[in-house]
Amino acid sequence: METPNASEITLRCGFCLTLNTVDLAKAGEGPVCGDCGKPILLDRPVKVTEEDFERTVLESGPPVLVDFYADWCAPCRMVAPLVDEIAQHNIGRMLVAKIDADHAAGLLERFGIRGIPTVILFEGGEEVMRSVG
Repeated sequence: METPNASEITLRCGFCLTLNTVDLAKAGEGPVCGDCGKPILLDRPVKVTEEDFERTVLESGPPVLVDFYADWCAPCRMVAPLVDEIAQHNIGRMLVAKIDADHAAGLLERFGIRGIPTVILFEGGEEVMRSVG
């Protein structure tokens, strides 16, 4: 695994699905996709798939807070506004991501997630904190 720049993250564009390297320290300047030019919005949780987890979360320079959720989960819907607020207040300092647990069985098994919502903070590719429920 390459040593990432302390403020770089790799995100998939929500519009054209191209992977982009984004300097989180410049998030306030309004990063855009290098392919389609659409905005990459970092003031809210970014959807990450199981396919992109390694690159976006574990290889990230800055810390990444990941919310494992499901649309049908009432407690997940209760936690969502708090996760949104964390994203808004930490633009440029950390990435806030969300992963649909219904489409990430491998990650749930890998990290021993048995209940949702589960929120995990990763730094340097390692889990440093976890909250369940």
